[in-house]
Amino acid sequence: MKNREYLIESEIDFKFLQNPTDFVVNEVPVGEFKGKGNFLILHVKKVEMTTWDMVAIFAQFLNIPAQKIGYAGLKDKHATTTQYLSLDARHEKTLKKFKHSQIKILKMIKHDKSIRMGDLKGNRFSINLHFVDNIEAGRIEKVARKIAKVGLPNYFGYQRFGRDGDSIKQAKEMIKGDLFINDNKVKNFLISIYQSTFFNEWLRERVMQSRKLNEGKFQLLDGDVYMAKDRKLSTPKIVPTREFENKKLIPTGLLCGRDVFRSRDEARKIEEKYDDEFLQEKGHRREALVFPYDIECSYDKKQTFLNIKFTLPKGSYATVFLESIAGRNYSAKDVKYLSKKNTNYQR
Repeated sequence: MKNREYLIESEIDFKFLQNPTDFVVNEVPVGEFKGKGNFLILHVKKVEMTTWDMVAIFAQFLNIPAQKIGYAGLKDKHATTTQYLSLDARHEKTLKKFKHSQIKILKMIKHDKSIRMGDLKGNRFSINLHFVDNIEAGRIEKVARKIAKVGLPNYFGYQRFGRDGDSIKQAKEMIKGDLFINDNKVKNFLISIYQSTFFNEWLRERVMQSRKLNEGKFQLLDGDVYMAKDRKLSTPKIVPTREFENKKLIPTGLLCGRDVFRSRDEARKIEEKYDDEFLQEKGHRREALVFPYDIECSYDKKQTFLNIKFTLPKGSYATVFLESIAGRNYSAKDVKYLSKKNTNYQR
């Protein structure tokens, strides 16, 4: 896959690592839970564990199918994360006896609805950036706030594409019919990689065009498809510059497939290069830009690291925000997990 490009050109040298100490993620729910109802909401903290593994542990403890446990999104494995789960309220008494070295129930509250995938507002991140001097610390905060103002290109991060570098090749072979995949989970994963790769390549071209022709501000085109705050899609007859500046309408990119709203006119000339109209999987639109908010920075001169806290809307990647600040692309290898026993970081 081609390198990602960003609206703001920046080169700042720092290192971050995905481990439970340096990478903390807290899920932000859509709203408050009612305190009554037939469902029990668990606010849980997990360390060095995938969401799927955590759900499996709860399912085994309660002797219920994993499908009976709801969650809003998947959280990083090599991190400390909190998120919300839902299950039948009749398990409340049993869960008071739950103990696990990597999982802690922070709170239990009843609600009238279960949690479904996507039922979250966003995620709050707290990440340590290492080998930062005081000048770089000031630059990082300045660039981060500028990105929050002009927008962060909403690329899919390296986590989306798995560890296998041949995944996109396998996806294309499967879709062409040259590779048969029996496992539905693997099949869906490869289709998502196929769609996400096209999206990232489309977004890269639009960002490069914006840097060249619009002084780094995302350039809106005739025929762009916009998403409103209620997630409704539209293609205005006139480019909605003011609505975009006020963040009321956000341009979107295509996740190719069937039954999806495609762009028109000038915007379509670029989009069609990254489309597959014959793909039978359902298509979607994804915001081209997101806006990080509630940015806080705290610098430790003695330890030469900067802690940066920020919130992103659901579906966005913290690593992409850090890439935009650094002016470089990261891979899973670059942020390879180091345990607490091995904290001898090297540049």
